[in-house]
Amino acid sequence: MPKPPPPSTPLATPPSTPPSTPAPTSPLLAVADALAQAVDALDFSLPVTHVYDPLVYARAPYAQYVERYGRGPREVILLGMNPGPYGMAQTGVPFGEVGFVRDWLGIDAVVGHPPHEHDKRPVHGFACTRSEVSGARLWGWAQHTCGEPGRFFARFFVANYCPLVFMEASGKNRTPDKLPAAEREPLFAACDRALVGLVAALRPRFVIGVGAFAEARAKVALTGHSDVTIGRIAHPSPASPLANRGWEAVATADLAALGLAL
Repeated sequence: MPKPPPPSTPLATPPSTPPSTPAPTSPLLAVADALAQAVDALDFSLPVTHVYDPLVYARAPYAQYVERYGRGPREVILLGMNPGPYGMAQTGVPFGEVGFVRDWLGIDAVVGHPPHEHDKRPVHGFACTRSEVSGARLWGWAQHTCGEPGRFFARFFVANYCPLVFMEASGKNRTPDKLPAAEREPLFAACDRALVGLVAALRPRFVIGVGAFAEARAKVALTGHSDVTIGRIAHPSPASPLANRGWEAVATADLAALGLAL
């Protein structure tokens, strides 16, 4: 008889900079390491059975990403909710569809494994053959709009509010907003602090939520930051009928409505 799932799902709690990992040289990497240490100390109850933190096991490609593209200031932060199972969970890069991360962003590095890996959601790193539709849409729009990564990152930086992936026993994804309040509150407090640190490092004029959740959390975390305009673009998820009718045009129009011409 199979063993029942544990009553809670703790993450491993490695230090923010493990002994074998170089100390951060980027302010954004220091923010990520502090965030990883904070959230990896939290416990999550059923129906969550597995929690992945790519800031830990995929730190190497994330470090390449922030070292190469996260040197501020940046005019705009595009803020997603949390990693997708075939995006950042595989590559360590927000919305990190493998093909775009490797071939357009020029990032490739060894990816490890979470300490408690779901057999239906294995981490293959850059060998993953599944495509993250949301990530392909977002980075495809960036490529079509700007041509070269350098032109895109001269103005934009892409981040996630929460670094964790939550899964149920079936392998079903569970988003952070669906967690019980007692689990959400310490998680969101850590993510809020990290977002404040990200804004301090990049000094953006705009923080744009990719979807309503990220916009709402930015408004909470950045209360009092009157110099930052907070807005939203439609999420590129294939679950969104609007996104499926031509997300690139929708996102460009959303940005234009906020005063951001491309």
